[in-house]
Formats: sequence, C-alpha cells, structure tokens
Amino acid sequence: MDLATLANLGEFIGGLVVMVSLVYLAHQVRQNTLSLRTENYARVLDRMSTIQAQIATDGDLNRIVVRGSQDPEGLTPTERIRFTWAMYELIGAGEFMFHQGQAGTLPDDVWERWKATIVWWLSFPGIRLWWAARPSPFSRSFEAFVDEVLHTHPVDEGATARWNAFVAGESLGTLRGAASERAASES
Repeated sequence: MDLATLANLGEFIGGLVVMVSLVYLAHQVRQNTLSLRTENYARVLDRMSTIQAQIATDGDLNRIVVRGSQDPEGLTPTERIRFTWAMYELIGAGEFMFHQGQAGTLPDDVWERWKATIVWWLSFPGIRLWWAARPSPFSRSFEAFVDEVLHTHPVDEGATARWNAFVAGESLGTLRGAASERAASES
C-alpha cells in the first residue's frame, strides 16, 4: 500500500467517525429534548396539583374559589385577595404551559388538553371579572391568548348550569344523559 492510499483510507475512516459522532449527537439532543418535555410537564403538574390540593383540602379556600368563580361580589375584601392569589396560581400554571406549548417543549396533545382546561376556567363569570381586575400582568403573549379566548368563547350558561347542578348534587340523572350525549357527539 502506498502513502496516497493510506491517506485516502485515513480520510475515509475519519469521515466515518465524524458521521457516527453526528448521529450520536443527534440522538443525544433528541433524548435531551424528550427529557426536557417530561421535566416541564412534571413541573407544571406538580404546581397544579399543589393548588388543587389546597383548594380541595382547605374548606374555606374551596368556598372562596367556588363562590368567587361564580360571583366575586359575594366575597369580603379579604376573601377576594385569597381568591386572587388562588387564581394567580391556577392561571399562572396555565401561562407556564402556554409558553411551554409555544416553545414546543410540551407535546401538542398535552397543550391542547390544558388549553381546554384554561378555556373552561375562563368560562366562569367570576374568573372573567377577576381577569379584568387583576392587579399585575401576565406576559403579553399569554394576555393576548386569554383575551382571544374571552372574545371567542362566551360564558357557556349550559355548562355553568351543569357544573353547578353537579356540585349541588342536583339532577344527576340529567347530567348522566348530558354526558352520554357529549360522548356520542365526540365519537
């Protein structure tokens, strides 16, 4: 084998090593992206579960959130402040998910699920009033998203009535029928 052939062989082997390194690097980047998505989702679920657990286990806070969601005028000034902080936690977690969804670090179907949850929360008249009166801003892009939701999704009186009936334990037979109709329409 002459020197030129060895040089060509060395170049070929070097090219293969570079190619294998690039494939490995691409694999590592993909694994890191998946890990980041999982970590972000875990963080937001932890944040949501913390506030939901507080609302579920603190009877006073539960009453404040339920009443404030419907009509905050029935709350005292102190209760309105507690309602405000609970809403900042709930809607703030939604803001985090919004930005993660925009950045592509949450899977699309996960973001769509939480988007629907944000729309549901924003369907309550008291939360809409809170949004208009909130004392400090969210990010501009999230505010634009919420304002668009408020503009395109009016309060669903039927959904509100079904929710109130469910909470009160009234008309559960009617709710079962509505759930069956909803499932049939989504099929």
